[in-house]
Amino acid sequence: MAVYAELTTAGTSTRTAARLTGVSRATATRKLPAVLVPRVRVAPVNKLSVLERARILSVVNSPRFVELPPIQIFAQLLDEGVYLGSISTIYRVLTENAQVKERRRLARHPARAIPELVATAPGQVFSWDITKLAGPIKGKYYDCYVMIDIFSRYIVGAYVHTSESAVLAVEMMTETFKIHGVPLVVHADRGTSMTSKTVAALLSDLEVTKSHSRPRVSNDNPYSESWFKTLKFAPVFPERFDSIGHARAFMAEFVEGYNHTHRHTGIGLNTPADVHYGLAAAKAVERSATLAVARAANPERFSSTLDPKILALPDTTWINKPAEAETTKEPQPKLAA
Repeated sequence: MAVYAELTTAGTSTRTAARLTGVSRATATRKLPAVLVPRVRVAPVNKLSVLERARILSVVNSPRFVELPPIQIFAQLLDEGVYLGSISTIYRVLTENAQVKERRRLARHPARAIPELVATAPGQVFSWDITKLAGPIKGKYYDCYVMIDIFSRYIVGAYVHTSESAVLAVEMMTETFKIHGVPLVVHADRGTSMTSKTVAALLSDLEVTKSHSRPRVSNDNPYSESWFKTLKFAPVFPERFDSIGHARAFMAEFVEGYNHTHRHTGIGLNTPADVHYGLAAAKAVERSATLAVARAANPERFSSTLDPKILALPDTTWINKPAEAETTKEPQPKLAA
């Protein structure tokens, strides 16, 4: 570059000088940037000192102000003739100390374990809940206690009472267990009756594992919630019940029809009674034979030689099935914490 500059200064053309020195004219004629001088940052005249920032932090974290937001602290101090800084300044000090959010000492509830229940046959896992049935007048309700076998979807117990109580829940369970046997697990939500010591004592005496849904997670009790929807969306479900006797008679008839005539999609379009009492396997053979005859008569109407998947009876039924990798082993009835 120095030689190029000497040649051009002596009168040599830039083209010739570039050819002689091997330097591009564009490079040689480019203006070099001036040497950058680092800027010296001058502290603003209104910047708070370290002591002033420490004072703000101490005041906002004092017992008097720890539960108040900066805007309230600013106003109260201003009314008392004290000015520590603007509202935004107080926020900046809190931000620097990671205290912009909650500064109070709050209770931290541990995460609830997800209930993971599996049934491989009837009589292993029962789910129960209580739903309200509207009475003859506004504000009057009857309580319907319903217990369901999650594998067969069979309603093993349905009782209607004028109130909800742990004692009535124990009576329902005792009667149900006498008829259908004692299950391995009883699952419910966290209602007062479900979590009562009376119910807990009964299940403990019978060596039944007690399982509960997580707080405010209705999906943890899907079979009971789904059945209540089936009940209340049925065309025959009345808007109100005239009396406790009316409610009991209706529930008895509805449960009987559901258990013995309702074909449930979750259990291969079998009735809950067929699955609960072990009749579904024989029915599956009969259905397969019927389909085989129809397939032989009109093969063009069938796209497969296999029976429809919707007719298959699941081997297992889950509440909160874990990831597939965790279910490779042979499933056993269990309760995860």
